[in-house]
Amino acid sequence: MADMALTTRRLAGRIDWTLVVVLAAFAVLAIINAGQARDSAIFVGEALLGVAPFLFASIAIAAYAKASGADGLIARAFEGREVTMIGAAALMGALSPFCSCGVIPLIAALLSMGVPLAPVMAFWLASPLMDPSMFFLTAGTLGMDFALFKVFAAIAVGLIGGFGTFAVVRAGGFENPLREGVGNGGCGASSVRAPKQVVWKFWDESARRERFAKNAWENTLFLGKWLAVAFFLESLMLAYIPAETVTSVIGGEGWLPVLGATLVGVPAYLNGYAALPLVGGLIEQGMAPGAGMAFLLAGGVSSIPAMIAVWALARPHVFAVYLGFAFVGAFSMGALYGVIV
Repeated sequence: MADMALTTRRLAGRIDWTLVVVLAAFAVLAIINAGQARDSAIFVGEALLGVAPFLFASIAIAAYAKASGADGLIARAFEGREVTMIGAAALMGALSPFCSCGVIPLIAALLSMGVPLAPVMAFWLASPLMDPSMFFLTAGTLGMDFALFKVFAAIAVGLIGGFGTFAVVRAGGFENPLREGVGNGGCGASSVRAPKQVVWKFWDESARRERFAKNAWENTLFLGKWLAVAFFLESLMLAYIPAETVTSVIGGEGWLPVLGATLVGVPAYLNGYAALPLVGGLIEQGMAPGAGMAFLLAGGVSSIPAMIAVWALARPHVFAVYLGFAFVGAFSMGALYGVIV
C-alpha cells in the first residue's frame, strides 16, 4: 500500500500541470465552440512557425552560454568599486543568461558572500527583464524597436534600484538584508562562488557537448510549452475580448494607461515568455505601447511568484524597497517609451 502511494506521488510529480490545464481548457472549448477550437489551433500553429527562427536562435544562445561556461562571466560584475559594480551588475543582469534555477539562489549567494546590497539590487531588478533569449523572442513577437528599448529599460530599472539602494545604505539602512537561516544559494550561485574558465570551443569536449544538447532540449520544451500556452490564450483574448474594452481600460494616451498597466502587470503576469504574445495581442486591440512596456517590466520583476520568492529570501524592508523600485522603474520606462513612440 505504501509502495503504491509512493509511486502515485512520483507520477504526480512528473505531470506537467500547466499542459494538463491547457489541454483540458482546449477540450472544453472544443465541446462548447468547435469552430473556435479549430481557429485557435490554427492560430497557435501559425504563430509558432512565425516565431520559430527567433525561438531557435534564443535556445542556441542559451545552450552555448551554458556549455561554454560563459554564464560564469556574471561573477566579474561584482568586483571593484561599488558604484562601478552597480552599473556592471545592471548590464550583466539585463544581458546574461544563467542557470535555470533562477535568480533567487544566486542573490542569496551574493549577499551571503558579503557583496554590497546596491549592486545586488541592480542585478536583481534587471535580470528577470531581459536576456539573449528574451531579446530574440521579444523582437520576433513585438518588433526590434520594442526589444531594443526593453534592453535599455532593463538596464535603467537596474540602475534606478541600484543607485537608490546605494543612497539608502549610505544613510544607514539595510544593515542585514537576508532573513535568518537563508543559505548561500544553489546551482545558480555556483558560477559566482567558483567562477571557471570559459571554453568557447565547447564542442571539443564530450561533457560540454552533452550539456549543450541537454540545455537546448530543456529550453525547447520550456519555451515551446509556454509560447504555445500564450498563443492559445491570445487566440481566446482576440476572439472574446472586445477591442473597445481593452482601449477603455489601458488604451489611449498619457500616463494614466501606463499607471494602470503597471498596477495590473503584477497579478495578471504569467511568464516572461508567455506574456510577449499576449501583450502583442493587447497592443493590436488598442493597448498603448507604453502601457505594454510597463506591463512587461512590472510583471517581470514583481509577479506574484517572484514576490513570494523575494519575501522568503529578504527581510520585509528590503522586500518593500524592491517592489518600490520595480514599480518606479516600470512606470517611468513605460511612460518614456510612450513618449518616444
